[in-house]
Amino acid sequence: MPKLYFKYGTMASSKSAQALMCKFNYEQKGMRVLLVKPELDNRDDDEERMVRSRIGLTAKCHTISPNDSFVALFDEASKDAPIDIIIVDEAQFCTSQQIDQLKELSRKVSVLCYGLLLDFTCHLFEGSKRLVELADSLQEIKSVCRCGRKSSVNARFVDGKCVDDGPTILIGGDEAYESMCYWCWQDELKKNRQN
Repeated sequence: MPKLYFKYGTMASSKSAQALMCKFNYEQKGMRVLLVKPELDNRDDDEERMVRSRIGLTAKCHTISPNDSFVALFDEASKDAPIDIIIVDEAQFCTSQQIDQLKELSRKVSVLCYGLLLDFTCHLFEGSKRLVELADSLQEIKSVCRCGRKSSVNARFVDGKCVDDGPTILIGGDEAYESMCYWCWQDELKKNRQN
């Protein structure tokens, strides 16, 4: 029975790697996968849009802008042959309306969404909030903080200092973010406010 799944974790918790391994598994069984990411995730330098994991796994994907429809994308991709599953990476960047569309599509096929739950200020992203409200299954992909506790915060660093203000969306990797537990994040913020 098709469902809408949301698998979330902090940065560097293997979300993209798991999405790509899932894609491989379905394709190995002869199924057609529609792999999508929001075009807001613009870390690619080339024109070919890819989902990339930190451990080196990659796959070509479709991109979707905030004004695009997942239903239209699904219908277009299904013209030649049926799509068996939709996998969305960086789902936190989807709009609420797009998550509603994914929920509607989950009547026909399973939809697996991978993404961040919280932004760098510990507030829900728009897409993540709607996924928490609508998903049939929520699963945390766990990772650890430098202290050994479970990480839950995507701490943002600017010029080596932990910050909690600035634009909500700032695309970056290890140079700009570190996954931390709440307490290490608070300690870093206090340390930087004292300097």
